[in-house]
Amino acid sequence: MSGASIAQAADIAAGKAKASEICAGCHGENGISQMENIPSLAGQLDQYIQWQLVYFRSGARKNEQMQPVVEQITNEDIRNLGAYFAQLAPPSGAKDDDPALSEKGKQAAAGRRCASCHTDTFAGTKAVPRIAGQREEYLVKALHDYKAGQRVGGGQAAMADVAYPLSEEEITALAHYLAHL
Repeated sequence: MSGASIAQAADIAAGKAKASEICAGCHGENGISQMENIPSLAGQLDQYIQWQLVYFRSGARKNEQMQPVVEQITNEDIRNLGAYFAQLAPPSGAKDDDPALSEKGKQAAAGRRCASCHTDTFAGTKAVPRIAGQREEYLVKALHDYKAGQRVGGGQAAMADVAYPLSEEEITALAHYLAHL
């Protein structure tokens, strides 16, 4: 091959080792977060993980806790971390303790056409994240960040348009519904 580089396949074992070293403290063992406002990464899509790490590393997406972490990772680490988290079983939604709130959230999701990007099961696709089973308070935080224009990267424009008109009640209901899927 003349000067063309072949994309290197991701190394899941190396991704697991790097995740244990730099991710597990906040995002949890096996990518299941136990910390408030910290997302679970298990079962998240490979491409989504990779793009978010690139956004953090470039400074396009800002987070005080993530900045020092992403400054030390390579492109190879990003590929490996994406592959590692993608192959893990996603968190299962917690038992729904408020079905009426979930029904309101389901209606909000339908009204805002969330499934058009996140898929009918809210498992995401390509660079669009899995939101089914995600931590409820993290989903509330993310929707507030999009609504306020504080979160950038990827589908930011679409998410800002979706989140901006949401009421507090809709944000709460939507997060509850998605977290319990």
